[in-house]
Amino acid sequence: MIRVLIADDHAIIRKGLARILADIPDAVTVDEACNGEEALVMIEGNDYDLVLLDISMPGKGGFEVLNEIRSSKPGVPVVMFSMHPEEQYALRSLRAGASGYLTKDRAVDELLVAIKKVLSGGKYISDSLAQKLAFGLLKDVGKPLHETLSDREYQVMRMIASGKMLREISAELSLNVQTISTFRARLLRKMRMKSNAELTHYAINNNLLD
Repeated sequence: MIRVLIADDHAIIRKGLARILADIPDAVTVDEACNGEEALVMIEGNDYDLVLLDISMPGKGGFEVLNEIRSSKPGVPVVMFSMHPEEQYALRSLRAGASGYLTKDRAVDELLVAIKKVLSGGKYISDSLAQKLAFGLLKDVGKPLHETLSDREYQVMRMIASGKMLREISAELSLNVQTISTFRARLLRKMRMKSNAELTHYAINNNLLD
C-alpha cells in the first residue's frame, strides 16, 4: 500500500491529483491537506511514501513546509507541484531537498512517470529542465543575485515585481504588512537595489515572472 499526501489550497487540484494517482497499478491511499500547517500535522502523525506539495499556499508556504519535512522526516520524498514555470522554482526546489518538481500544466502521463520514479527512490526533472541544466553547466557564470534570497524573500520579490502592493501580498501570504515590509527591505539590500522599479526590471530581464 502506497500512502500519499497531497498538500494544496485548491480543492479541485487535490481531487484531480487523487484521481490521477488512482491510475497507478499499486494500491494507493491518498490524504489531503489544504494548507502548510495542516500538512505538517498530518506528516508528523503518519508515515507517507510521497508528499505532493504546492509551493504557493497561504500561511506556511511550500518551501517552509519542505524545510520542516527535511528536518523532522528526511526520508519522505517530496515533489513540489506548482503553477510556476521551472525556470523560477525548479532548481531552488531541488537544492532545498525536493525529489522532483512539476508544473501543474504537465500531462497526466508525465506526472505518473515522475511519481513512479520518485517512489522508486529516484529524482525527477523534466527533459526540458535537464537540457537547460546541461547548457547552464557549460557556462561559467556567477551566482545570480536572486539566488542569494531566502525562499520567502524570493516569493515576495516576485510578487512585488508583478505589481502587487504590500497589503495584497500580506493578505495572500497571511502575514502582517510589517513583516512583508521587512522582507522587502531585506531583499532590496541583498539585491543591491533601492526601488520596486529596479526589482521589476531585474525580474523581467531574468524571466522570473509568469
